[in-house]
Amino acid sequence: MNVTIVGAGKVGTFLAKDLHEAGHNVLVIERDETLVAHLSHEIACRWLVGDGCELSTLATCGLAECDVLVASTGDDEDNLVTSLLAKQEYAIPRVIARVNHPKNHWLFTPAWGVDVAVSTPHLISSLVEEAVSVGSIVRLLQFSRSGARLVEVTLAPGSPAIDRTIEELALPRSASVVAVVRGGDLAVPRGDTLLREADEVICLTTDETDDAIRIALIAQPLTITQE
Repeated sequence: MNVTIVGAGKVGTFLAKDLHEAGHNVLVIERDETLVAHLSHEIACRWLVGDGCELSTLATCGLAECDVLVASTGDDEDNLVTSLLAKQEYAIPRVIARVNHPKNHWLFTPAWGVDVAVSTPHLISSLVEEAVSVGSIVRLLQFSRSGARLVEVTLAPGSPAIDRTIEELALPRSASVVAVVRGGDLAVPRGDTLLREADEVICLTTDETDDAIRIALIAQPLTITQE
């Protein structure tokens, strides 16, 4: 996979190292020439000195072959401009943008070219809610462009899904159970997978199918815990 990372701060550097070691073709764009000279000796991916907010820089990167672009600078304005250029000028299939300040999260939408916005406070909030929320729908990840999202439900005592198989849940085609966590072990379920009390059921859903998830797994007034 061809990945372009804009910004070689702590986040960008970690991503570059991790993805390069996983065998991906990684290019890092960083405006600080001294930083690039230093990091290029530590991480053997491709490096480019330049400003990811400028078309002149992006034009030299071969972005036509890029599968994923990550805007990971410490400036939200820069990340938004980079995302918009990447999507509008080069139609990069997947644009992921770092949100530095939670108050700016609402800006990181498809209108700005962002497919996935990553905000650390929002992720931590979701994980906290996941840990304490039993019998409610916890929203884990939103896919901005499609409107789909990943949600999690921990099966409480009395859930109608307990001792039923995935197939017996009869979920609509646009909703599906993609994983089940039981006792700390993650399993990819099949139609004959039997659900048990305290299972963490992870589903792919949309606004139209939230109610079907509720009926199948909770059967009580809808409670969705926001990110």
